[in-house]
Formats: sequence, structure tokens, C-alpha cells
Amino acid sequence: MNYVKKNKFVLYIGIPVITMLVFLRFGLYFIKSDGFNGLSMLYPAMILCFIFFALCTCAFFAAWVYLDCKRRGDDPVIWAFVVFAVSPFIGLLIYFLRRSEVKMVCPACGHRISVTANYCEECGTKNEKEDNHMMVKQGTHHLTFIFAGIVSMVLMLACLTGFIVSAVCGNGINTNVASSDRVWNMGVILDYSTYRNGVWKLHVKSASDGFVKERDMTITDADIQTLHADISCGTVPEGATLVLWLVQEDVVKSVDVTDLSEPLAYPLNEFENGKVHVRLQINGVEDAVSEIYIE
Repeated sequence: MNYVKKNKFVLYIGIPVITMLVFLRFGLYFIKSDGFNGLSMLYPAMILCFIFFALCTCAFFAAWVYLDCKRRGDDPVIWAFVVFAVSPFIGLLIYFLRRSEVKMVCPACGHRISVTANYCEECGTKNEKEDNHMMVKQGTHHLTFIFAGIVSMVLMLACLTGFIVSAVCGNGINTNVASSDRVWNMGVILDYSTYRNGVWKLHVKSASDGFVKERDMTITDADIQTLHADISCGTVPEGATLVLWLVQEDVVKSVDVTDLSEPLAYPLNEFENGKVHVRLQINGVEDAVSEIYIE
């Protein structure tokens, strides 16, 4: 009895915790990325719907596994948690490979026996096949959860497809490097970036043409402060460039830093005190290393 209660505790606490962590991760990203500035609200709405229907898919298939396990005499709580936690695709595959056959309780001794067995293995009582057939037939109500899981899965994939198609078309996405809003990229980048003690270190191995990496920095005294940038490019194909952008509302400045012979010291007296968008636009260069800070 204590074992069953413990397993139910895992199910009732574990699934809500997983759900909460998913939405918490989404919320933290929202805060860290300064909201979804520069992005149409259609995109976060589709992401939230995708997460919601994904959780519904997991929940419906987990419910089906829970009921199916009870019919077979397995541990329904653990298997339901497994299906919910590792996704229905992997969870159901593991379950179907490991699940036992349908069993019933022997009316004479209480021992669990297969519904296809002719006699009880424990006491030898004859197994009434007709009653077992009725029991299996009544279990078809489990198909409700399967149907609901499939519908949720279709809606989940529809949200994901809509997000991808809208993103590829570029509708409602700010890609203007000179914009005061956040810039969202549609390309791919291989990079390593850190930001500690006001110093932004970035190593770009390769990136899609026009990819923009940005970091918000703070100007505390525009009259005397300068932006320092130590930048080098390992591979520069013909026509490739690396451009440094400084954007603050209507003030937009750009500097070609592809072939810096010495670290750049850019005065900030044309800007106001406050946040400034510091951006690097990668146009074909590879293995670019930079260290940028305001002092």
C-alpha cells in the first residue's frame, strides 16, 4: 500500500513540476531576451500553443498507458510518468516493448493469470474465457485517450509548422540591423559568447551571411567614455566583411572592423547615457574573435 501511495505521489507531483519547469523556462527566456521585442506576438502565441498541445499529447497518452497498465497488472503510475516525461514517441515505444499481457484475478485464489490461460497456475481453477472476452471488450473506452492524444499531436504539429513557415517568410520579424528593436536572425551560427564584468567576448567560427550577434551595453558618461573593440578575423573570403554597429534610438553608427590593424577606440559622445545596442554583422568571415567593452 505504501509503495502504491509513493508512486502516486511521484505521478501527482512529478508531472506538474515538469509542466511548471517548461513554462518557467519560457518565462525566463522572455525576461532575458527583453521580452519579444522586434517579434510579432503571433510567434510566442504559436510557441505557447505548441507547448500546450505537446503537454496535452503527453498527458492523454500517459492516461491511456495508466489504464492499460492497470488491466495488465503492471505499475500504472511509473509507466504513465515515463510516457509523460520522455515524450509519447519514446515512452510508448518502450512501453509496448516491455508491457505484459492482459491478466485477470482468479476468482478462487486471487492469483493474477493470463486471460488466455485455460486454468489458474496457482490453484487449477478453470478460466472462464467468455467472461474474459467481455472484460477485454469493455476496455475499448481507452481509445478515447488515444484519439485525444492524436488530435493534440496534430494541433501541436500545426503550430510548429505555422511557426516555421512564418519564420521562413520573415513575416513579423525584425531583421533590420539598424533598428532600435531587437534583431532576430533566420540563419545559423557556430559561436562561443560570454559577457562578464561588462566585457563581451565572442568567437564566431562560422555563420550565415548577414547573421547579427548583439549585446546591450550601458553608457554611464557619454562625454568621456569610449567603446573598445579588439577584433580579428581568421578567414576573410573575397568580399566578406565584419561590421560593428552601435544603435541607440535614432543614432546609428557602423564601422567596418574586418581588417583592424589595432584595437578600436570609438568615442560615444554622439550617444546619450543609457542602453546602447552593440551588434556585429557577420558577412562571410570565419573564425572571428572579438572582445568589446565600454570604458
